[in-house]
Amino acid sequence: MNNPANQAVANPIIQLKTARPASHPNAQHPWIYQKMVEKPIARPKPGSVVEIHDNSGGWIGRGFYNGHSRITLRVLTNDVEEAIDADWFRRRIARAVSLRRDVLKLDDVSDAWRVVHAEGDGLSGLVVDRYADLLVVEFFSAGMFRHREWIYEALREQFPGCRFYAFSEDHVQKQESFDFRAPDAPPPAIITEYGVKFRASPGSGHKTGFFADQRDNREWFARHVKGARVLDLCCNSGGFGIYAKARGNAAEVIGLDLDEEILAIAKKNAKLNNADVKFIQADLFPWLRDAAASGERFDAVILDPAKMTRDREQIIPALKKYLDMNKLALSVVKPGGFFLSCSCTGLVSEEQFLDMLRRAAFYAGRTLQVLKVSGAGADHPFMAQVPESRYLKAAFCRVE
Repeated sequence: MNNPANQAVANPIIQLKTARPASHPNAQHPWIYQKMVEKPIARPKPGSVVEIHDNSGGWIGRGFYNGHSRITLRVLTNDVEEAIDADWFRRRIARAVSLRRDVLKLDDVSDAWRVVHAEGDGLSGLVVDRYADLLVVEFFSAGMFRHREWIYEALREQFPGCRFYAFSEDHVQKQESFDFRAPDAPPPAIITEYGVKFRASPGSGHKTGFFADQRDNREWFARHVKGARVLDLCCNSGGFGIYAKARGNAAEVIGLDLDEEILAIAKKNAKLNNADVKFIQADLFPWLRDAAASGERFDAVILDPAKMTRDREQIIPALKKYLDMNKLALSVVKPGGFFLSCSCTGLVSEEQFLDMLRRAAFYAGRTLQVLKVSGAGADHPFMAQVPESRYLKAAFCRVE
């Protein structure tokens, strides 16, 4: 293990333009933006570990530096005695795994769960998902990419014999100034969640084709659809619809998505569970208009679209699209029926999302009774000082 004092001597020093007292509201936030950072004379390579000092030279923390990124500093520790080395990664990842296994007992219900949730686990810029023996590692920062071998080593200790698939989306590589070509897609993993089976296919062009963040929401929804006629809009790989049939004993399930390739995966998932689900490839806007006009009605409707935007300038257009989708979806829910509306757009707050639902109900001429508002499963924790990590909203409603 590196001596922290020796590491501090070896690490470059990056100075802030202002003080950052412990009493400051953002003092515990791990992100420090470019406008707050003095330009160093010799700029460290993206992802280098640096010592962070305030404008008076006082030590603040230790973390990753990236002069090319809007998030120039990612604070990893505020403990001057804690070196950022292989042992640091080993401890942080072991703690994250212990939360899932020892506290949340996720192995009892599934072999697919989030192993590391970035800032929520004190590992800014790193996400790791488990799909049976396959670990999918996603890099959101140059620092995590630069130290990937330490990450793989720590993960192997927790999951002996595991397979790896690592990737980073193009826009992240551009923002963070690193190049990483993902390897060929590995063979799919078959996972089990509450007894329901799914294929996880990373590298297929659909992230993984399976999203563990909705685990508890799928289970809760399935408990309320026995004998129901169910419509799963933006069904992706079929999660909610297959749950409704295989676990919830729904009478009829229709899954709708525009993407033909993801529907092929959904059909395979339904077959894995002997679930009779009808999948339709269609644009939901004309399909819902025609369904409403012809008198089609469902006991339960799920609307779970893909992320609308990652651009703050596009939040208002995203909310407008959510409004239009939800208004149409509400038009095919039977009076007294069940409606689950979701948003995974992190830039849209829960308050904005619920206000959009209120307006959608008004324009649709319906009344919404919100039963509960949920989010991602507990394996997607967020730190109180980093609300940006909280992204998923799921509103369970009764419709009149």
